[in-house]
Amino acid sequence: MRGLGRYYELDVTCRGEADQQTGYFINIKHIDQAVHGHALPCIRHALFGTEGSAYAPVGRLMREMLTGLQPALRGSVAQLTLRLTPTYSITLGSYDMDHVLIRQRYEFSAAHRLHVPSLSDQENRDVFGKCNNPAGHGHNYRVEAAVRLPIDPDGRTADVDQIDAIVNRHAIELLDHKHLNTDVPQFAGLNPSVENIVKVIWDMLADKFDGLGDGACLDELKVWETSKTVCTYRGPVALEKAH
Repeated sequence: MRGLGRYYELDVTCRGEADQQTGYFINIKHIDQAVHGHALPCIRHALFGTEGSAYAPVGRLMREMLTGLQPALRGSVAQLTLRLTPTYSITLGSYDMDHVLIRQRYEFSAAHRLHVPSLSDQENRDVFGKCNNPAGHGHNYRVEAAVRLPIDPDGRTADVDQIDAIVNRHAIELLDHKHLNTDVPQFAGLNPSVENIVKVIWDMLADKFDGLGDGACLDELKVWETSKTVCTYRGPVALEKAH
């Protein structure tokens, strides 16, 4: 590619039983051929076809790709994920063709101290180590929200900008450059571990997506405290829908 251009990634997840003799469930070359023959033409048409822009209905695009891949891959496609940026992706599962899952990442910087008043100072140091420093310490947190959105009759879904506005207003702006123990009321009496942080952010956002369509909801939330430490939370409603 020369000059400026678009770069996307497409994840194809297939499900099935491996052949007892070969150990193969499906030949990876067949997936590549199916993607190039059935999925990529759909993306090209969405970008350069009669609708003429990247604003072609994404729900319809995802359905067309998944439906086109199924015959070529013996009906084994469980889900597709289209990654539009390193942090923004759209997922459609064959188990629910009426909704997509949009994932987007956000960042905030905050300080906290891990300390349990009912434990002695020595016990707190034994459990939390340096994280029990009386003055606190800071992290650059990353948050990934996965929002389940309906596909309307025209194949459209809510825009990621709408999700960004909700997450920023109701969570990120309330946490960024704060000391979680002292500046954020939700942590009064609650130790700000990454496990509790992800639950607090979930509660901040859980009912804020109702206006994005019938059945729109927060499906999953992840919080990275460091590049290696991440905690995932799914609420009762999301877990019920997953089953």
